Amino acid sequence: MSDNPLTEFVLRYRDDPVLFVKEVLGAEPYDYQSEFLNAISSGERKMSVRSGHGTGKSTSASWAMLWFLLLRFPNKVVVTAPTSSQLFDALFAELKRWINELPPHLQQLLTVKSDRVELTSAASEAFISARTSRAETPEALAGVHSENVLLVVDEASGVPEKVFEAAAGSMSGHSATTLLLSNPTRSSGTFYESQTRMSKSWWTRRWSCVDSPLVSDEFVNEMRERYGEESNAFRIRVLGEFPMADDDTIIPFHLAHSATQRDIEMTPDIKPIWGLDVARFGTDKTALCKRYGNVVTDIDAWQGLDLMQTVGRVMAEYEALPSSQRPTEILVDSIGVGGGVVDRLRELGVPVRGINVGEAPAMGKTYMNLRSELWFKTKGWLEDRSCKIPRNDQLVAELTGIRYAFTSSGKMKAESKDAMRKRGLKSPDLADALCLTMASDAVTALSGNNNNWNKSIRRNLKGIA
Repeated sequence: MSDNPLTEFVLRYRDDPVLFVKEVLGAEPYDYQSEFLNAISSGERKMSVRSGHGTGKSTSASWAMLWFLLLRFPNKVVVTAPTSSQLFDALFAELKRWINELPPHLQQLLTVKSDRVELTSAASEAFISARTSRAETPEALAGVHSENVLLVVDEASGVPEKVFEAAAGSMSGHSATTLLLSNPTRSSGTFYESQTRMSKSWWTRRWSCVDSPLVSDEFVNEMRERYGEESNAFRIRVLGEFPMADDDTIIPFHLAHSATQRDIEMTPDIKPIWGLDVARFGTDKTALCKRYGNVVTDIDAWQGLDLMQTVGRVMAEYEALPSSQRPTEILVDSIGVGGGVVDRLRELGVPVRGINVGEAPAMGKTYMNLRSELWFKTKGWLEDRSCKIPRNDQLVAELTGIRYAFTSSGKMKAESKDAMRKRGLKSPDLADALCLTMASDAVTALSGNNNNWNKSIRRNLKGIA
């Protein structure tokens, strides 16, 4: 053995990342994490892992990056994710947590910055750089060259294809190791292809919550009870499986999920539209959605309040706001009990409109009723990819659970709540509240393909007061 401690360190851990994690970081990897680390050290160049929630993929990637930085000199490590919150609040934060677990003499070798970790003595030759992957800046992974390169792509299912195209040279280099890690949120794109059509040229694994010792049975059972085993939410979040591509689903899972991940700021001074879906049955919830143009800021639901108590809650939220921030109108499903809420809010001087979703749509030749039109308008709003909704798993599950069919006259009809209940699905109260806000916007017939969401809806539309 060498008398040089650094040489001894390199000799001991250079080819054994699992031992590095155990002895240097003081952690005990599970079998599937050890398999992942050993695959990197054994020379796998293209690795793709799809997983459920909480299986330890961020931790595993952090271990790999630290081992690579300290043991494979010279090197460049680039870590990326679709949004800054995913990158810095999740993976990069996890990396910094493990840096703090290093022995002090190793911590002293590193300079830690907000978006970069460097080997202090060779900052340009050994570093970890965090870069957000956006379609408008596809060069995030491009031009990365070194004797040793590690590209870590977190939430790879959501990374725009333009980014992968720009990074093709860096990813295909003989010295580059590429790690794609993600919840499998969409059945298309580079990450999906790495797990399916191109799987023979990739090292691929699936980490399910059911099999992971890091995930409790309580979490799995809660997700099963909340969404159902056949739902895409359960498949993705628990099983680590890609969503089912049902041809009769109005809103694909990836459209709703990607809208929760965007970094989009609200347009200044824009006033909100509120959508209120009033509960009709004991198990249903009353839901209130607040949309400011292309950003949904809040969506909430409650049970156990009668109609006047519901009015009181809405009024309290309305009056708590300064006049400049109050909604231009509150759109309420007026079928059944919602009509009483509309009448009372109107008496109180609130800008409210009752929306009879069972009445005729503006595009009568296309949709069977207004409810169907509003659901497809919501799909169009999401397809425009310039909108944002809260990170609410229940909302995403509801948006992506409803189906459509064609009537005998060729019109599209959104699945009824009764039909959804027969499939074991709960009423989509949150999603319906969001769809109601679209009754304030331009119908497709008026706006063409421009998705002009600011014009008033046609006033000759039946069922709108």
